[in-house]
Amino acid sequence: MRIILAEPRGFCAGVNMAIEALTSAIATHGAPLYVYHEIVHNKWVVDSFRRKGVVFVDDPSEAPEGAFLLYSAHGVPPNIRQQAQRRRLKTIDATCPLVTKVHREAIRFAQEGYTILLIGHAGHDEVVGTMGEASDSIRLIEQVADIDRVDVPDPSKIAYLTQTTLSVDDAARIIEHLLRRFPAAVGPPRNDICYATQNRQEAVRLLAAESDVVLVIGSRNSSNSRRLAELARSCGVPSHLIDGPTDIDLGWFSGEETVLVTAGASAPESIVEECVRMIRERFGASVETRTICREQLRFALPKV
Repeated sequence: MRIILAEPRGFCAGVNMAIEALTSAIATHGAPLYVYHEIVHNKWVVDSFRRKGVVFVDDPSEAPEGAFLLYSAHGVPPNIRQQAQRRRLKTIDATCPLVTKVHREAIRFAQEGYTILLIGHAGHDEVVGTMGEASDSIRLIEQVADIDRVDVPDPSKIAYLTQTTLSVDDAARIIEHLLRRFPAAVGPPRNDICYATQNRQEAVRLLAAESDVVLVIGSRNSSNSRRLAELARSCGVPSHLIDGPTDIDLGWFSGEETVLVTAGASAPESIVEECVRMIRERFGASVETRTICREQLRFALPKV
């Protein structure tokens, strides 16, 4: 058996920033410390912070008045910030700057009178946050068929934005259809899908052709992890989205395969290593890292 480790994989700059911000906040202010929603969409990361005294809440009212409340990497709508202010919560904003960019674009387009078609997944934390910035102006688009059904007041005044963790191919198909129906539609100055999402998808696209099985390490509520597994399947390769080594079914392998291993942008490298170690010990697999590109971006930490 041969294991190909895709590079880049795992934590992106936004996830690193959010995790470092929360770690620093705990060290500075102590526990309990409250976080609005999961800090990132990964059970290992969330559970590790719970053990350190972090309390994850779905409403600012769950945090005592005057407590510290950290906003997760996915961002929050304005009404959550207003609720936190009314409760005199001391807030720390760990929103990924690439998500903040989409929020600002939504505000700008709404102020300029555009109807905004937001391409994304209903209920995802990032989409909820973005829609909250201009709810009267935004229509959610989840698939190509939604473009045909959407009702807009002025077809000549359309803008589109995307969730940062979408499938690059799916987003491109939806945008292509959108522009056929609304030729005057305008998009953001730069692609909203984040660099890390694009890089991890490109690595899977290139390396799946050499693979018999693909293992994507990431939690099921992680949008970018799910897109990686879907992409591998679309390339005709059996793909499994797993949280960690206990999810691996040894029946997936005969011992002769080439196994591509990657990880979503919120999956810890330590879990990748555990999964690789398990397969190596069982099948005596060789391991080869294949680097598609190198990522060096880092985001400054928020004030904690």
